[in-house]
Amino acid sequence: MTMSLFGPDFPFAYDDWIAHPAGIGALPDTAHGAKVAIIGSGAAGIVAGYELMKLGARPVVFEAGAFGGRLRSHRFEGTDVIAEMGGMRFPVSSRGFWHYADLLGLDSAPFPNPLTPAAGSTVIDLLGQTHYAQTLADLPALYHEVAEAYDAALEQGADFTALKQAIADRDPARIKEIWDPIVRTWDERTFYDFVASSRAFQGLSFRHREVFGQVGFGTGGWDSDFPNSMLEILRVNATECDENQRYIKGGVAQVPHGLWRHAPDRIAHWPKGTTLAALNGGAPRAGVARLRRADNGQIDVTDRWGRCDSFDAVVVTCQSHMLTTAIDTEERLFSHEMWMALDRTRYMQSAKTFVMVDRAFWKDTDPATGRDTLSMTLTDRMTRGTYLFDNGPDRPSVICLSYAWMTDALKVLPLGVEKRVELALSALGQIYPGVDIRGHIVGEPVTISWENEANFLGAFKGALPGHYRYNHLMFGHFMQDTLPQHECGIFLAGDGVSFTPAWVEGAVQTALNATAGVIRHLGGTFHTDNPSPCDRYDAWGPVKLP
Repeated sequence: MTMSLFGPDFPFAYDDWIAHPAGIGALPDTAHGAKVAIIGSGAAGIVAGYELMKLGARPVVFEAGAFGGRLRSHRFEGTDVIAEMGGMRFPVSSRGFWHYADLLGLDSAPFPNPLTPAAGSTVIDLLGQTHYAQTLADLPALYHEVAEAYDAALEQGADFTALKQAIADRDPARIKEIWDPIVRTWDERTFYDFVASSRAFQGLSFRHREVFGQVGFGTGGWDSDFPNSMLEILRVNATECDENQRYIKGGVAQVPHGLWRHAPDRIAHWPKGTTLAALNGGAPRAGVARLRRADNGQIDVTDRWGRCDSFDAVVVTCQSHMLTTAIDTEERLFSHEMWMALDRTRYMQSAKTFVMVDRAFWKDTDPATGRDTLSMTLTDRMTRGTYLFDNGPDRPSVICLSYAWMTDALKVLPLGVEKRVELALSALGQIYPGVDIRGHIVGEPVTISWENEANFLGAFKGALPGHYRYNHLMFGHFMQDTLPQHECGIFLAGDGVSFTPAWVEGAVQTALNATAGVIRHLGGTFHTDNPSPCDRYDAWGPVKLP
């Protein structure tokens, strides 16, 4: 079964659309050179800019902070060793994302998730009990019971095998037949409700649910998501976002930076060899401070230095609350219902702390136990998740000492990097007594709390029960046929607009939606043998709740 993020809310083959030899569409000669403001240089902004440039538009990129958004790869001083501060693991089902990574010739490797061959070994430490494992088979019976219960709960509550098969078959009718009733049933219910109310878990103890929350399966614990809408979790499971993940060697920031400088083979209007960097004079404009509708129908965009230009269209990829907290946005650019959706978008907290070490010493065999000296670690201690990145024999490598979300991330929010490292080392010292992690650290540690980043104020969206209608409204905003004229020409994109927040594929897909919307707004057309999201949305778009 070959999986991709084909729906389930809008089962459209974005990967096929962008790879089709006919191209994604065309702009009329009168729209060549049309100025399109791209607010944000993350995955969504750069993908939209790159595709619009190929069609002959003139994308102008605005960036308020670090280029690349949450595709942020920190390079340790004096080395080529990186720490992924934002997105770091990318499922093979993210076909749109991998289209661009492959276009740039980037290399990847399996991500060292728990209980995977890439991790080598995994240690689970809960309530003071420590288990060493290489596969699920090495763990006690309770962990098997939890895994089997969740599999059964998915079958009972979501017709899971049939849904996955329909997605793998790319059968829109069958997907909608299964998925749309699930939306109606689970929109207003939480992930925890799904687990606790399932027949599969009702026969088990609270301890089983506790272990599921602390450890989970796939990338780790699920308890940070327990208050979220179950729909988001089902999408992740059904499209295998949480499985078969890879990381980009040398850092995922190479994707936005690479597309910025990449000259496409086929390009309209612009001379061959044109790049986004060249069209932008080598650097993005400063962050946007103001958005207004001009008298001529264009949109005026003012940057933080007061420079104002008029644009034929605008693609907004920043996190939604930036439109009310950081950008002075004219209210009539969006409906009151859209403002409600944008302002109700709820973002989750996330914190990471990394150190560079002299080598992958964790692979040394402990003579007393015959086990790895250190393992990928899941724990109820404040580190929560510790990941190990081997850069090769006798080369500096990286430990993500702690990757935590929500309350666990907030615990370290006021603390500086040195204190965070000390707390993490203390926690790991309880699990691995006698292991001298400190003695291997080289260079300066790095940390991030995304809720403390001024241009983000959170890591990624986590929809609460009842948020589906908001999500539907934001996701479908690129379909502007029924909007009043004063709301047209500004398009939303980014993983927070998508139905799969926290996954880069959501950014890619909504960027392509926005691109399709801009094409139509500028009077462009789509190829009959390569239908666009605009062509398929009315038939296969998300179910509308009353």
